[in-house]
Order: sequence, then C-alpha cells, then structure tokens
Amino acid sequence: MSLNVVTKSVKLSDGREITIETGKLAKQADGSVVLKMGNTMLLATVVSSKDAKDDVDFLPLSVDYQEKFASAGKIPGGFLKREGRLSDQEVLICRLVDRALRPLFPDDYHADTQVFIQLISLGDGDLPDALAALAASAAISVSDIPFNGPISEVRVAYKEGEYLINPTKAALEGAELDMIIAGSATDIMMVEGEMHEVSEDIMIGAIKAAHDAIKEQCALQVELAEAVGSLVKREYNHETHDEELAADIKAKTYDKIYAVAKEGIADKALRKEKLTAIKDEYIESLPELPEGEEYSDFLINKYFHKTEKEAIRNCVLDTRVRLDGRQLDEIRPIWSEVDYLPSAHGSAVFTRGETQSLTSVTLGTKMDEQMIDGAVHSGYNKFILHYNFPGFSTGEVRPNRGPGRREVGHGNLAWRALKPMLPPDDENPYTIRVVSDILESNGSSSMATVCAGALALMDAGVPLKRPVSGIAMGMISDSETGKYAILSDILGDEDHLGDMDFKVTGTDEGITACQMDIKVDGLSYEVLTEALMQAKAGREHILGKIKETLSEPRADLKSHAPRSKVVRIPKELIGAVIGPGGKIIQEIQKESGATISVDEDDKNGIVSIFATDGKAMEDAYRRINNITAMPEEGEIYVGKVKSIQPFGAFIEFMPGKDGLLHISEIKWERVEKMDGIMEIGEEVKVKLIEIDKKTGKFRLSRKAILPKPEKKKD
Repeated sequence: MSLNVVTKSVKLSDGREITIETGKLAKQADGSVVLKMGNTMLLATVVSSKDAKDDVDFLPLSVDYQEKFASAGKIPGGFLKREGRLSDQEVLICRLVDRALRPLFPDDYHADTQVFIQLISLGDGDLPDALAALAASAAISVSDIPFNGPISEVRVAYKEGEYLINPTKAALEGAELDMIIAGSATDIMMVEGEMHEVSEDIMIGAIKAAHDAIKEQCALQVELAEAVGSLVKREYNHETHDEELAADIKAKTYDKIYAVAKEGIADKALRKEKLTAIKDEYIESLPELPEGEEYSDFLINKYFHKTEKEAIRNCVLDTRVRLDGRQLDEIRPIWSEVDYLPSAHGSAVFTRGETQSLTSVTLGTKMDEQMIDGAVHSGYNKFILHYNFPGFSTGEVRPNRGPGRREVGHGNLAWRALKPMLPPDDENPYTIRVVSDILESNGSSSMATVCAGALALMDAGVPLKRPVSGIAMGMISDSETGKYAILSDILGDEDHLGDMDFKVTGTDEGITACQMDIKVDGLSYEVLTEALMQAKAGREHILGKIKETLSEPRADLKSHAPRSKVVRIPKELIGAVIGPGGKIIQEIQKESGATISVDEDDKNGIVSIFATDGKAMEDAYRRINNITAMPEEGEIYVGKVKSIQPFGAFIEFMPGKDGLLHISEIKWERVEKMDGIMEIGEEVKVKLIEIDKKTGKFRLSRKAILPKPEKKKD
C-alpha cells in the first residue's frame, strides 16, 4: 500500500525545527497531521459533519487536548491506571486552542465539528501546550472544512531583556513574562499569560515578537495545504434566511432599541425587561398567517438579536455613553468588606456594580498540598484557587454538576494574577486555598475574584508583597467609519455585543496576568496600547478602593488559624526525627496534637510544625529540638535510666543519645554497688561533663549538680 505523505518544516530562531506531516496517520478523519519538534510529537485530527442540525445559529465546536502518559514513559496513578477525564491543565490547553480557532470558522457554518489533539511523544524539557493550536490549525488546513485560517500559537517569554519564542522548560525558569499568543498572518486574536509586574511596553513588545513567529508558521500551513491539494473547501448551506422578515424587524424595532440603549439603565433586569417588551410588541403586531403556517420563533429571535446588537453598538459609538449610562472609562460603584466569615482563616466580599464575589482563604499544612500527576507536569502545588459560578448568580436555573471549562479557565486566570505576589515557598510554610463563589454576575467576575482574593489573603495575614486588582476591558468598533470605543469594566452585555474582551491584572508596580480575545480583524497596536493604558488607569482606581478596605496584610493570623514554626536541621538528623517506620514523628503528633511535616532542600532538613494551640506548638517544638539539638558539655539534662551495670547506669539524656553515669558520679558519698540505687525508666537529672573527642562517648554526672557536703569538723 502506497502512502501519499507530505512534510513541511520551519525553523525557530534558536535553530530548533518544527515539522508537520500529513498522509500517514488517521486518514479517515477529515484532516490529520503529526507535528514534531525534537522528540515531542502531537497528533491532531478534525472531523466535521456534512450537515447541520435545524435551528442552530452557532458553531457546535468541541476541542479536546489529551496528554498520553506513555508519551513521557509514565503509567497513570490511581486505581484504573488509564487516562481519565481531562486534567485542569489539559482543559486550559483546550480553551487556548478553542479560543484561537473558533472565530475563524465562517459565521454561517453550523456543522458539529470536533478537533482532537493528542500528545503522543514528549521530548525532554519541551512544553507542548504552545504547539497544540498550530497542529490543530494544520489539520483543518489539509481538510475540506471551511476555515478562514490558518492560525498559530506560540509561547513568548521575556528574560534578561530578550524575547524567547517557544522556550524550553529550563529556559523559561526566571522569566519575567510568560504568554501564549494566537494569531493569523495578519491579526492577533488571543493573548493569555502571567508576568512579574512588567510594564505595558514590555507586553506589547512580546505580542509583536510572537506575531513574527506566527506569520512564518501560518505560511508553513499554506504550503502544506497547497502540497496536499486541499484548498478547495466543501460547499454547505446551514442557514435558512427570510430577508423580508429581517428587514421588517429592523425597520420596526431599531429605533426603539436605540432609545432604550440611550436611556443608560444601570439595572440589568430592568434593561432586559424593556428590550424584551420591544420584541414581544413586535411579535404581537405580526399579522395572522393562513391556517397551517406559522412564524419562525428561531428566525425572529435571531434577527431581533442582530438588530439589538447593531443598535446598541451604534448608540455607544454615536453618543460615547454606555448601555448603563457610564462614560467609556468609568468604573462601576465598588464596595468591599473583609473578615465576613468568622470561621474562615480569611475572607472578603468584593462587589462592583452587579458583580459580586464572596472569597475565602484556608491555610493548611504540607499534607494539604495538591498532587499534580500528569504526563508533562508532576509534583505538588501549595497555592490553589477555585472559582465557582452557580446559576443563581445570573438569576438562572442551572444544575450544579461541578466546574466546567469556563470555571477552570477563570480560576486559573485569577490564580496567575495573585501567584506572583505570594511569598516564596521557602518563606511560606502553608498550603493556601482560595475559593471564589460568584454570588452575582454582570461581567468581569474573574476580575472580581482577583480583587476579592487579594483582600481575603491580606485578611488571613498572608504576607502579599502588594495587593492586586483586575479589570475587564471591551471595545466596540465600526470598520467602515473607523470609529471605535474602548470600554473600561465591561458589563456582560458589552462583552457579548463587543469586539474585544481584555482582562488585565496587576499591582501599582506592573502587570501580573492578562487574557484577551479579539473578535474582529485588524486591531492595531496603537488601539491595543490605548486599551492597555486605559486599563492601567482603571486598575489603579480599583486598587485604591481595595486599599481603602485593607491596605496591607494583617500583622498576625486569625486566632483559629494554624500557627507554624520551621526548624532547620542537619540532613543526617531527618531519620532521627521520623524514627523507624515513622514511629517518632507519629508519637510526637499524637501526644502534642500538632501536625508535623519533614522535607529537605539542598542543605538542610526542614521540619514544619503546625498547631492551633500554643501549648501543642511548644510541646512539639521542644521534643523535636531535643532530638535534633547537639549535646553540649556543661548542660544539664533530664534523662531516663536505660540500663544498670555494676559500674554505673546508662542514661538516655537526649532522644537517641545515651551517656554513662559512672557509679562514682552518682552522689558525693561513696557508692559501693548499684543494687537499689536506681530503677530502669527512672528520670534522673544529670550534667554532661565530658564528650570524648576520640570516641564521641558521653560522660554524665549527677553529683555535679548536687550540693557538695561540708566536711565534718573534728
């Protein structure tokens, strides 16, 4: 059997080569490619139905990314020993690819479409997440599926004054900026990443550097598609149109919708009620149809929504006043409160307009760390952030079936925003879990999570370097007239009706995280820079409101929060603290009530003690100190008699350390024999009088701490 294999390649700036091959694997898919960089390989496939379901006005696209454990020579953990539901990391990569691909499908293409990317081989130190969208776009490009691509994604890092494209894991260490950027040959479409308080100029420079690499990778895909001969796309017709109905709806509702938008109604429910009334009034005005015929609710809703979007956008561009009456750069009213939950270790309520987050902080021990078990990433995570978005927050009835991809993505963005401001691991003994419950939502709930999270962490006494705030920016534009409006602190409706959703978080020193989705072509760097600077002013305003509530971390933890104490010990004493089979450490925990964990770094053993009770803390600390302290000549100890010999007794004066109490050192009076002098297990106060320099043996004395009897007078 002959294969028609086509291969194309492109080199990165550091000399590494990316190769894309098609025609060898998964040939029954509509499109499939294998992307290879070094020893890292991704298999990407795409399949799209030939027909669309009735009354669907969106693209039913699903993107799945899965990392096979065998790709890294690993066997999955757990009972089943097979890949299960997607991990949070895999979900985040799915979202990165989905957000880059989705805008490039034709607006009228509504067939069920699935993109599936699998990591099938992992090279040492490679980060495959930045290659997934390139592989997916290439698979679509070699298919007959309509697509206005190609696109690509790259990781860009800023380190020591240079921009690095798709760096290895080692090269990424210590970078000030880590972003994944997606785009076509002409436009940037998506940005997501984290930074260590960088400036807007550095961020813009990173986007420009990434776009240069993206252009080369898009050209590679065009060459691949031409070589395969797949530039002719399938014909389709997924929409039923009624131009007369569309024109009638616009003629009779546009001005009314425009008037409602111009009112500047801040209440989302009231605004929705007025807009719904316009639609209901139109439906009631429709003439009756002959028997057996009826109007299409689907088309009425579709055309009304299209008219609504056009009227509201034009109103903002014409009047420079927004849907809720605010100016373009105006932030909604903010109020916040800390210490709201008396039993939590830290808590805050943050409300901005009709968006509200109730956030809690819990401080745990090393045993509470999250274990990461993946093909690419493994280890432990001691900072956890969870974001919950229940139906009632938007007045909807929705079953609670656990976090979806949106919740995972929003939580990760807030996690990235706050993480750079936490103390380093070697200064932070706690596992920290932040939970944001969105109680009301009308836009920008992930940014409310950042603000509430910063307040709750400071309320818990976690020593944040600086408080963090976040803002969601939007944009409405008209390509024909060149008009545009950049909107600060967007509403949910402005997100839905707008051309850009740009979330930026940071401190008063710089940006810590960002996430941007652009829904139009041709956003210039000048407009992007303007949006960033307007976002900076908004962040600073919100940061001021945060500081009015709580300007810095509390000096102490809550009374019911676990206290910690860290003891650094020589590595050779770790075994003495743990004991055979963990006997010693378990005994200390049981008898003191404290929780103890033992770790090590390059130089020392690190013993972390956690307790909510001061007595438990001191008891555990004293016992560990006794085990790890070095004996000192001249010190007095309370020991236990371990054995009795004719010449004296062996006393355990420190855990694991025995010394000889010679018969001549028991008391000042002469002792002839040991019978009846001491009992095994008896506590004896002794003084360490000598450590033999050659043998390391310990000589103890009891009489040295007893008063010396006076000599009898004749």
